[in-house]
Amino acid sequence: MPDTTALKSTDATAVDAPPATDAGPAPGKPRSLWSDAWHDLRRNPLFIVSMALILVLVVMAIFPGLFTSASPRDANLAEHYLQHPNWGHFFAPDWLGYDGQGRSIYARVVHGARASITVGVVVTIAVTITGLVIGMIAGYFGGWIDTILSRVTDVFFGVPFIVGAMVILTSFEQRSVWVVILSLAFLGWTSIARVARGSVITIKQADYVVAAKALGASTTRILTRHILPNAIAPVIVVATIALGGYIAAEATLSFLGIGLAEPTVSWGIDVSAAAAQLRNAPYVLIIPSVMVSITVLSFLMFGDAVRNALDPKMR
Repeated sequence: MPDTTALKSTDATAVDAPPATDAGPAPGKPRSLWSDAWHDLRRNPLFIVSMALILVLVVMAIFPGLFTSASPRDANLAEHYLQHPNWGHFFAPDWLGYDGQGRSIYARVVHGARASITVGVVVTIAVTITGLVIGMIAGYFGGWIDTILSRVTDVFFGVPFIVGAMVILTSFEQRSVWVVILSLAFLGWTSIARVARGSVITIKQADYVVAAKALGASTTRILTRHILPNAIAPVIVVATIALGGYIAAEATLSFLGIGLAEPTVSWGIDVSAAAAQLRNAPYVLIIPSVMVSITVLSFLMFGDAVRNALDPKMR
């Protein structure tokens, strides 16, 4: 006779036991390109250092009074003519010395950040919007629209950037910050337009774009809801890297005497004025030049970090 008690115990155990499954842990919510990029950026020392420098420069440009109470235009030739830096007086007017007109170099370095940061940021926003619109229209519609816009882009692209800006700026008697911004933005949108056009040509062939067209979605909706979010990543990469170039271009034009002019406080203006005192007081030229280099390098490092995070091939 079989042991019925053992059989019942075995059956109960089999019934009560949970069904076996080969499935692993429930997968988490998939991350988007932007969340993956932010996850990589937070662990990138290059991004952290560049962001820290950029934040300091932006705060310096917006609130210069937090760094110094001295005026960048107060000149005292009798007492401060080419006075050497006093490295022990941190953040004092004489910390970095005085220039050939008796003005505090430290105060001019702090207040000069506003012109450079303003030119770089506003020009970048202007060229990004212009290039993105032109590139999206050319890439999406194609045909004769693409041909015309591409040839116009080639014409602007063929003009040397600095030389073209010099020609434009020489036609103005008063060269304010906004005049310099308009001249740089007028010539600087071509690279972004080319990148946007290439991205749109690739994306418009995707299944979700074809499905949106089949469902009767309008052109505006397709461009803004389907193509733009997927084509913006390479444009942002180019724009962030180009921002440092626009700051360097403003400093170059001001150094040549064609960009910003007095009474605007600019690092390029100070470098140009300090060229005459290079042998007697090299610090007058070196200090604003180092500030330009640090600012440009910060934005270039930021752009490189963003490119590495957004480009799947760099992972």
